[in-house]
Amino acid sequence: MALDDSGSEILEVHECLALLRHASIGRVGLSVGALPVVLPVNFVLVPGAILLRTSRGSKLTAAWDQAVVAFEADDYDPVDRTGWSVLVQGRSRVVTDTSEIRHDLAQPLLPWADPLAEHFVEIACERVSGRRVGHHHPYLGNVRAP
Repeated sequence: MALDDSGSEILEVHECLALLRHASIGRVGLSVGALPVVLPVNFVLVPGAILLRTSRGSKLTAAWDQAVVAFEADDYDPVDRTGWSVLVQGRSRVVTDTSEIRHDLAQPLLPWADPLAEHFVEIACERVSGRRVGHHHPYLGNVRAP
């Protein structure tokens, strides 16, 4: 098991993708007016990409521009003091081919806020990294939270 400088376990790409398959809410980080913005999204993992559904706005504009964005999902158990975080970085694009959308959606993809959102955005999994914290963490020791 490889650890980073803070003692967190460094996850392999296949472990990161497995964790993303079981998550449903993440965050997209992008630039709007030269300022960083982080927005919550519902998503599904499809081969080689993150797929989300959105209405008009900053996520769609970034995708039309094929901007490089960041996507992050995580989970943490405060009782056990364990958790993970996965970061995906890649170019975003608007998916316009409806047959591609039907093929990619093995499960329903509901938008975060707008139930009538009709646009699909794909984020390529160009860079995938992740960390896991747990009982082995040198700063947490092997104890459980009270």
